[in-house]
Amino acid sequence: MDVNAAVAAVAAIAGVLTGVIAVLAFRWSEREQKRPTRTSLHTDPVLPPGVDTVLSVLRSSAVVLDESDAVVKASSAAYALGLVRGGKLAVEPMILMARDTRRDGEIRQVELDLPRRGTGRGEALAVSARVAPLGSRLVLLLVEDLTEARRIEAVRRDFVANVSHELKTPVGALSLLSEAVMGASEDPEAVERFAGRMQIEATRLTNLVQELIDLSRVQNDDPLEDAEPVRVDELVAEAIDRCRHQAGTKQITMAAGGTADLRLWGNRGQLAAALGNLVENAVNYSPARTRVGIAARRVTAPGGDLIEIAVTDQGIGISEKDKERVFERFYRVDPARSRATGGTGLGLAIVKHVAASHSGEVTVWSSEGQGSTFTLRLPEAVAARDRASDDRTPGLDEDDEAGQTDGTTTVSSPYEPFSAPEVHP
Repeated sequence: MDVNAAVAAVAAIAGVLTGVIAVLAFRWSEREQKRPTRTSLHTDPVLPPGVDTVLSVLRSSAVVLDESDAVVKASSAAYALGLVRGGKLAVEPMILMARDTRRDGEIRQVELDLPRRGTGRGEALAVSARVAPLGSRLVLLLVEDLTEARRIEAVRRDFVANVSHELKTPVGALSLLSEAVMGASEDPEAVERFAGRMQIEATRLTNLVQELIDLSRVQNDDPLEDAEPVRVDELVAEAIDRCRHQAGTKQITMAAGGTADLRLWGNRGQLAAALGNLVENAVNYSPARTRVGIAARRVTAPGGDLIEIAVTDQGIGISEKDKERVFERFYRVDPARSRATGGTGLGLAIVKHVAASHSGEVTVWSSEGQGSTFTLRLPEAVAARDRASDDRTPGLDEDDEAGQTDGTTTVSSPYEPFSAPEVHP
């Protein structure tokens, strides 16, 4: 009986102890749940009211740091720039700026060149970083990407330098030649020779100024404001007529074909300037007694039919390293030859801008010593194609449409420059 009483007493004591332990464990668990954790410190409620909304609409990359330099809030742009990695700010100079601002409350700003992730050396990300205190414990970091702005500024600076150089050359030549003419007033032959050189330099200066005006126009004007259906055969005829004299002097045969019943949609003046520049380049860079071909065709594309116009020559060709740069302003594959032909280095840049503004593109195929093919791909005027059979240009007879011309030009030749390697002997 005593044994049973002792067992019962032990069981009662054990039950009381179990209850006490359970109550203590429950209260400890509640206390732990109410205690702020590291994770809870980094959630949005830590931010002052309204700050989260403001940060979400800022164009700059935003990062909020706490007193331990941990990231409380970071915009998606900050992650895209590689500023935040693994929940921490990855740029040491910015961390040091944040610590200094947290210590003295001063607003700081600095421009930095950061290595771009996943790229080789030499490619840097230019940023402007501004740090300011946010409340009593937080620091706000705003980072703006300046890479594109710097690139545009460099392009503008190079453009001004190139224009200054290109203008200085003919102007200086005219000044010297005018002095030579004055000094040779007693020698009619010398005066005639110097005057001829002055005409050449004046023509070069005029061409440069005109191409600068054309380039500025195609960059600033919206071609769709004055867009209209433009007949490809008319553009080709105009380009051929523009180069007729140069081609005749060098005995270059110009052949065109496949242009009938094709129409482009865009600004006629800009399209004529682009195609004219391509044909003029082909003639200028082709040896004497060779051939320049212009061909057009319709190609099917997902966004609508395109018109391809290819200009092929049998000239000096373009090397692989120069192909990527031929459309840059003032870039010349052969500077000495360009100056001899009066080239300014702006023609292909104008072609590129016209193609881009008309939602098209220009490409080049070339092989050194064999020649080059430049191809314009531009949207077709769909409505104009439906009217092509009924819409005839007044005053254009059958012989003209068949392309019967004089001298060095033959239109409507079955010339196919699109298979570029086959057209060069």
